[in-house]
Amino acid sequence: MTAEAQLVRCPWGGIADAEYQRYHDEEWGVPHADDRRLFEKLVLEGFQSGLSWLTILRKRPSFRAAFHDFDAATIARYTEPDKARLMADAGIVRNRLKIEATIDNARAYLKLCERTTLAAFLWDFVDGKPIVHQRRAMSEVPPETALSKAISKALKKEGFRFVGPTTIYAFMQASGFVNDHLADCHRHAPCAALQRAFKAPAA
Repeated sequence: MTAEAQLVRCPWGGIADAEYQRYHDEEWGVPHADDRRLFEKLVLEGFQSGLSWLTILRKRPSFRAAFHDFDAATIARYTEPDKARLMADAGIVRNRLKIEATIDNARAYLKLCERTTLAAFLWDFVDGKPIVHQRRAMSEVPPETALSKAISKALKKEGFRFVGPTTIYAFMQASGFVNDHLADCHRHAPCAALQRAFKAPAA
């Protein structure tokens, strides 16, 4: 048995798909303060609603190409021809409501950035300190929390759409605001170390 085969992963990360395993092993749960990446993740989590994350992950390169690498200033200027272009793009999820929400979210993001950064705004909800859990089973992982509800409410107040509490909790897990790798997963300890060393931007 190879060392790779012996790795213990979260059940969802053990799916026999190389891209999904790479995402679990290298991205999921790693904290960062990159505004563009956080904006991208918010948008993609919104598109994921009702679908599997693997579907979105496989389409991520196409999403990046279609949405100008998630440059909010460019997206905010999209007009009807851009919407038509996106609705005709088979490489992404062609949902008009989600496409229009992405444009609205880009505008909300730019307005928010007039007074702070998206990273500072979001990390302030956890006082700049990622929350490290010690969950033993997927049944212990909630679909949403009081904190994800609070962040969802705050983002909606800022004008963001498709940012419900469940979507936001998935975003928090993926972006390292919480460590929901199961305790026996090989990524729990490395992510916990990164989270302890993480320096959040000032609000």
